[in-house]
Amino acid sequence: MSYPGYPPSGGYPAFPGYPPTGQESVYPPAGQYSYPAVPGGYPPAGAGTYPAAPPSAAGYPAPGGYPAPGCYPGAPQAGGMPPYPGAPTAPGFGVPPAGLGFGGYPQPPAQSYAGGGPAQIPVGFPGGQAPSPMPGPPAAMVQGTQGTIQAAPNFDAGRDAEILRKAMKGFGTDEQAIINVVANRSNDQRQKIKAAFKTMYGKDLIKDLKSELSGNVEELILALFMPSTYYDAWSLRHAMKGAGTQERVLIEILCTRTNQEIQEIVKCYKSEFGRDIEQDIRADTSGHFERLLISMCQGNRDENQTVDYQKAQEDAQRLYQAGEGKLGTDESCFNMVLASRSFPQLKATVEAYSRIANRDLLSSIDREFSGNVERGLKTILQCALNRPAFFAERLYYSMKGAGTDDSTLIRIIVTRSEIDLVQIKQMFTQMYQKTLATMIASDTSGDYRRLLLAIVGQ
Repeated sequence: MSYPGYPPSGGYPAFPGYPPTGQESVYPPAGQYSYPAVPGGYPPAGAGTYPAAPPSAAGYPAPGGYPAPGCYPGAPQAGGMPPYPGAPTAPGFGVPPAGLGFGGYPQPPAQSYAGGGPAQIPVGFPGGQAPSPMPGPPAAMVQGTQGTIQAAPNFDAGRDAEILRKAMKGFGTDEQAIINVVANRSNDQRQKIKAAFKTMYGKDLIKDLKSELSGNVEELILALFMPSTYYDAWSLRHAMKGAGTQERVLIEILCTRTNQEIQEIVKCYKSEFGRDIEQDIRADTSGHFERLLISMCQGNRDENQTVDYQKAQEDAQRLYQAGEGKLGTDESCFNMVLASRSFPQLKATVEAYSRIANRDLLSSIDREFSGNVERGLKTILQCALNRPAFFAERLYYSMKGAGTDDSTLIRIIVTRSEIDLVQIKQMFTQMYQKTLATMIASDTSGDYRRLLLAIVGQ
């Protein structure tokens, strides 16, 4: 299968002058591999990084029409992950005929680099001192993304606390009443319900919920009542606690969050669990993967949304020389670029790299790295190209095959529900030809299914 609509029929219009005579074999002939037109291609008009085209011949993409960001044909997935269903087998843009295609993502209508703003941890949740409230990211960063859960209008914390008390009082539990409240309130509103419950009844809402619920629905409801920062910190702690380490959880959280979110998570981890997250990472991981996660923990990525195309070209050359262009791999160079550049800057670097190396950066990382460091580096690039598609893929593989990875399913649905779950649902349908709700409905049951579907929406 291929992504719906990818590649579309037709292609880029001919661009006079390219390729020069004698170099026609470097790129596919015009129209052989078409790419969707995406506004704001690389480079934008006037960026001045790429040469202007002299008038004559045909075959190069139109100005602003270098491959649509993230729109390369499918590539082999590393680390045992199967490729996207039915990814095209033909070579993609800039890939030699004998080479493998590049594994990118379909490009969303608008890219988000946002993380949303977790609420303040109130008194009454596990742990002690709460981290300070986290302001939301700049409006420019959240444009074009949307959560499925919005703050309820005419919100009354006391009335909701009363509904929850009634649902848990006496013999049996009215799970539907609980679902109706938690699935239709924002995280901030849930914190206020928790505080109102304790004020009105002198009881801890979380303890009451734990005594009334069990299994996956309990884990899901407790996750919804955790302040966002605390939930991320709690997930990281549990990923490193006890025997074994859940490296994919560390990657999913530390490689996808904004600077502000990571800084708050690090503070919360210390205040709630009395531990230093860097020390725990060093104890549980090693080598280049450890260094990448320590870099991520700094929360110091450049977040300037302006793209420097000259720097993208230089970084692309640097990465090529550190990997494909030499014997062996200079891992520290990849770490430096991918851990410090902004997501829009990395997207431009991916585009520049495909022209320099005749293969894409994700494909090169497949070849040069392995294991968890490969997964971490690819996660950063995938978020730069299309963050909702990254989470759509994680959701798909949490439910694909025998059994369900419920912790991953719950964590992504809860953490993205107020940020970009609408876009994740759209990408899921585009990538897998079925809706997220359909797959959840066939993979889960009971109150757990009802609550998940209430959050996701149809």
